[in-house]
Amino acid sequence: MKTKGNIKTYIGAIIALLCAGLIVTVDQISKYLIVENLQQEGNSVTVIKGLLDFTLSYNDGMAFGLGSSVFRWVFVGIMVVVGGILMYLMFNPKYNTPLFLTASTLVIGGGIGNAIDRVVNGYVVDFLALSFFPPICNIADYAITIGTVLLLIYVIFVYGKSDKKQTVNEPVEFLVDSDE
Repeated sequence: MKTKGNIKTYIGAIIALLCAGLIVTVDQISKYLIVENLQQEGNSVTVIKGLLDFTLSYNDGMAFGLGSSVFRWVFVGIMVVVGGILMYLMFNPKYNTPLFLTASTLVIGGGIGNAIDRVVNGYVVDFLALSFFPPICNIADYAITIGTVLLLIYVIFVYGKSDKKQTVNEPVEFLVDSDE
């Protein structure tokens, strides 16, 4: 029975990592197509009038155009550490829940997508310009953001809740002097 649990955990984690690979692939293909078709930074095409434009932008800073290129390798290092921790936890049955796996998939996939850009180009290709959200972003940025929100939801509302329920109903033992 324990073996089946381990296999189930591994299968869930492997599927999640394959999905992270799909996010990386879609992110990289979309960036390639934008660069090939818009060609120069600042060029734009309206996709949905008043809502969504594809505008080519090169971001050498942090997410959503913040920061500067000084921290390029710091960003890559953070992605490697965070991605490594999440991958490790994905294979632990304690964390192997649909919410945690989904959140981790998004963070890892988005992180790798942007890390590839930073390592290869020194900057990240951004192109998604929403009318109600000023920064120009990319698929990886949104994956990281949504994944981070889901991780916060997991930590606040799910993590440790089953453990607390079990311990609340257990009797509390006090140290009592045996002479009394």
